[in-house]
Amino acid sequence: MHMAVTASVPNREMKPTAAAGFDWPETARPCRLTVLGATGSVGKSTLDLVGRAPERFEVMALTAQSNAPALAALARQHRAKLAVIGDEKCLGQLRDELAGTGIRTSAGSGALVEAALMPADCVMAAIVGAAGLRPTFAAASRGRRVALANKECLVSAGHVFTAEVKRSGAELLPVDSEHSAAFQALTGAEPGSIEKIVLTASGGPFRTWAREALENATPEQALKHPNWSMGAKITIDSATLMNKGLELIEAFHLFPVAADALDCVVHPQSIVHCLVSYVDGSVLAQMAAPDMRTPIAVALAWPGRMVAPTERLDLARLGSLTFEAPDETRFPALRVARSALRRGDTAPAVLNAANEIGVQAFLNRRIKFLEIARLVEETLDVAERQGAICPAQCLDDILLIDELARRLAEDALNRY
Repeated sequence: MHMAVTASVPNREMKPTAAAGFDWPETARPCRLTVLGATGSVGKSTLDLVGRAPERFEVMALTAQSNAPALAALARQHRAKLAVIGDEKCLGQLRDELAGTGIRTSAGSGALVEAALMPADCVMAAIVGAAGLRPTFAAASRGRRVALANKECLVSAGHVFTAEVKRSGAELLPVDSEHSAAFQALTGAEPGSIEKIVLTASGGPFRTWAREALENATPEQALKHPNWSMGAKITIDSATLMNKGLELIEAFHLFPVAADALDCVVHPQSIVHCLVSYVDGSVLAQMAAPDMRTPIAVALAWPGRMVAPTERLDLARLGSLTFEAPDETRFPALRVARSALRRGDTAPAVLNAANEIGVQAFLNRRIKFLEIARLVEETLDVAERQGAICPAQCLDDILLIDELARRLAEDALNRY
């Protein structure tokens, strides 16, 4: 069973739906899989699992933004039917790399959407940023299983995206470790029985740093995550705790609870990924070693399970697990994200766009670490004064707000 995504209201239902073919009986045909964002960390982890069980999968399409050699290598290894590169300037190189293989090639934003629309049982939506919106919407529109690793679909376009998922009857399974954990702990639960969903945060590399020290934190220091191996953008978001704020917004759209029933706690060991509290006092926690292949395996195989070559937990060796409340004074990004969730409408879209600008500015040494959250908050305030915090009716509305928010954030950057 899984939870069908419905409108974001506190009493929305969780309904079981069929997931035929994903428990992999011996007689089942291979799962037809498309991976959007194949050369990123989630894409590579997905294909690592596929490579360990090639008889279970038929790879339909793989996409990347600009790394043609890596995309070609993955397409050859997994015998993909189609390889798509987002940057049209890289198409010639991709064609050369795949000459004689029989693998079709294409390029551009339209081709990414076409890849998402190819016949498939499951689409791993792992394109980072706003570039992943249209392809992921396209995949959802076909009523198939979407393993969601792209944050923007829920953070920036939550109401619009979940409405499309509901219209098409698609299966939406989260790939973030925390949301996957919540999904597993909530399976079979009645909405009225859920009291609270608590996501865990590692605290990042600066968990114990004083605020004064954070003023001078460098990109190199921020990129040294203690537990997870991730891309630069999400690693910086983990350091600011913006990542946890974004995940609270995602959880609001994924699960049938009100915003005030969502919380987070710092858990430095990254073993417990989510805790779900029920009205009878029970708390269900999902635990696993910090390895993205576990939640990816869940999304690929649910309601069955597949073997993942991840480290197995040895609680006796770990000895103890610790938890602490997040400090929103030292890490104001979490407070800013909570505020955007409360504002609603397009506020989360503005938050996300401004944060992307801020993170890149920090990586480029244009602003300091603590100025990322300040820039995001300023952009939200300016957007509200300009009437840009408003209901969105469709994806085009979201993309217009995203573009506006980026301009506002760039304008604010010039004052730093």
